[in-house]
This record gives sequence, structure tokens and C-alpha cells, in this order.
Amino acid sequence: MADTPIIARSALAADSPPSAVIHCEQVTRSYRMGDATVQAVRGIDLSISRGEFAALTGPSGCGKSTLLHLLGAVDIPSSGRVFVNGRDTSTLGDRDATAFRLRHIGFVFQRFYLMPTLSALENVELPLAEAGMAGSARKARAADLLGYVGLGDRRGHRPTQLSGGEQQRVAIARALANEPALLLADEPTGELDAATSERLLELFGQLHRDGTTLVFVTHDAVVANTAQRVIRLLDGRVAADTRRAEPVG
Repeated sequence: MADTPIIARSALAADSPPSAVIHCEQVTRSYRMGDATVQAVRGIDLSISRGEFAALTGPSGCGKSTLLHLLGAVDIPSSGRVFVNGRDTSTLGDRDATAFRLRHIGFVFQRFYLMPTLSALENVELPLAEAGMAGSARKARAADLLGYVGLGDRRGHRPTQLSGGEQQRVAIARALANEPALLLADEPTGELDAATSERLLELFGQLHRDGTTLVFVTHDAVVANTAQRVIRLLDGRVAADTRRAEPVG
């Protein structure tokens, strides 16, 4: 496994906008709730380049999680187009979207969603098995990833034997398993105490320095300010988009 990179360096498709891992064109998303229509996302244009570290912020109900689901090909827009790594994901059916997510997008959630009966190593192996990787290579890749997130000595432990921060690190290793072009996280520090959150944000900073394209949702301004770019949403629109040369953390 020495020749397999821990972090993805995949090339963009030819029809992708230059350097953009994410490109949104006038994206909207509306829902029906009874007799009312809820406009969660309203005409967003957005590009995120390879290697950027961006935070989506804003008050509850502003469209952060809806937009993240659109970026992750979990949902499709009501209108407009979403490109991820050069692919127009708004045209994908359910089966193709599932296959695309497996190969190109890693997800980290507020709750860790680890399989309780499996070890840390086995949890990281799951997406590799789904992608068809052979058993010996799969175990080696999973072990490399657990070492990368600082859990090389915890590979045999089940989730109940790990702290919250350790479980989230396993979830990050799992998200990186198939060398995704994009890592998405939804309130990744929401279940963690302040000290554990700080250590996790240090890991996100390391992922960014190693070339991962990262986008996470947070309501916490302190957490958001560890990112290289802060995109603030309000009423389903981009209200502010601030870049800095380097993240604070």
C-alpha cells in the first residue's frame, strides 16, 4: 500500500469549470410542506476549487444542510445544476448517484454512524468492500488511514470502546477510504466537547494542508473561522463569502 496515497489527487473531468471541484449554477431547492412551498435554497452560484477548505455558516433554517446535501449528490436541485468533480450530479438517478458518492465524495456527520458490532478497522473497510477492493489490500488501506488519523493502535476496538473524538476520527478515516475528490462534513464537532473539538479541527487543518477539498457546515463562528473560506447563508442565498490566505487554526 506504500504507493497508494492517503489523500485523493484525482483529476477533474474535461467539462468541469477550471480548477473547480464544486460548481453550482443558479441552484434552487424547494419543498412542499402541506399547502406551503418552502424555498430552502434560492438561486445559488458557487464554485469551490481543488484543495479549498470552506465552511458553510448561517442561522438555523438558512439552507446550510440542504445545500450540503445538494453538493453531496444526496439530493437534486429543483432547478439549476450542480457539478462535482466535473460531473453534473443533478442528472443522476438514484443508482448512479449512489455509485458516484461512493467513488468521489466522503461524508462525515454530527453523529458518527459507525457499525457497533464492527471494529474500527472493519468500519473503515466497509466502503472499500463496496468498491470491490480485495481483502488484503482493503485491510492495509484501512490500517493506513487509521494511522493517518492517529488511531493506529485502536484498530481492533469497537465504537463503544472509543471516545466520541476517536469515533469521529474513525468516521473521517472511513470517509477518506476511496480517495474522494471532496470531503463533506455536517456539524462534525456538534457531539464533542471543546477540547476534543479542537483536536478534531487540527485534523481537518492537516487534511487541508495535505490537499483535501473540504466543505463543512457549522453554526459555530469559532469553528467556521478555522476554515480558509467562510460562506454565510441567509434565507437560502449566499449573504457573504470571505476568503483568507490561510485558516486561523
